[in-house]
Amino acid sequence: MENNKSSMGLKVALGIALVLFLGTAFYTMNLYQSSAKVQKDLTEQKQLVMNDLNAMAKQYDVAISENEVANKDLIEARARIQSLIDSLKISETNVKSLWSYKQKYISLQKEMNTLLAENDKLKVQNSYLATSLDSTRVRLEERTIFSDSLLMQNSALAEVVSNAAVLGAVNMKGFGVIERTSGKFIPTERASRTDKIRVCFTVAKNKLVKGGDQELYVQVIDPKSTTLGLNEQVKFGAKTINYSIISKFNYENTNLDICEFVASKGKSNFEKGRYIVNVYNEKDLVATSEFTLK
Repeated sequence: MENNKSSMGLKVALGIALVLFLGTAFYTMNLYQSSAKVQKDLTEQKQLVMNDLNAMAKQYDVAISENEVANKDLIEARARIQSLIDSLKISETNVKSLWSYKQKYISLQKEMNTLLAENDKLKVQNSYLATSLDSTRVRLEERTIFSDSLLMQNSALAEVVSNAAVLGAVNMKGFGVIERTSGKFIPTERASRTDKIRVCFTVAKNKLVKGGDQELYVQVIDPKSTTLGLNEQVKFGAKTINYSIISKFNYENTNLDICEFVASKGKSNFEKGRYIVNVYNEKDLVATSEFTLK
């Protein structure tokens, strides 16, 4: 009798254990499938953002090709889109990263609408002048209108607000300078005469960033792929960045123009060739540009 009860209890315990095991396996399988679906959706969303950026880049390519005289602001805006595309390709596929890139895309879309509207307006004005004025007056008026258009577009760019929760840099330029004993700096394209590299950019107004002390990492790479200046490293998670100088500033929720100087490595002269300038906000590449010393 007691043996029968013991056997019955063992069977019941084994049955409960089996139910628990099957339940756990079912829950684990559902959890895995859910996680895989989320990752798939994020990957698809990332590709959609990439497609939107590529489409935007093609619009800029068309606008630039239609101008007989290169529009500097369109070219710089096109370069910023390419920089974002390159950054998106190697970015992590998660909700936070994808949200950030979507907000940057929205900001670039607003900028593009402004620039292309001004570009269309300029083409119409130029067409009217070409048919109503003599050739000498046409050339003079075109230069005047083109200059006015650049000023208007630069003003529009200065008002662009990035909705991403990080500070970015726009209108970045790098070039060699000669340093006079008076403290004056004169731009130069000759490597042999260059005393320092000057990097200038604008920190754009961003409503999502609180005012206060901020810093960006400036990286200048010479034709031999050497990081100039301090050439020190900073690590953000798994990413390590070699920087030339840390640009520190007080951010007051408004557009801020910044210029930094970078010296050559040691006492050596600057190399001839192509130089690359990058600006990082922690691990994020927020601006890139290049120039050449002859």
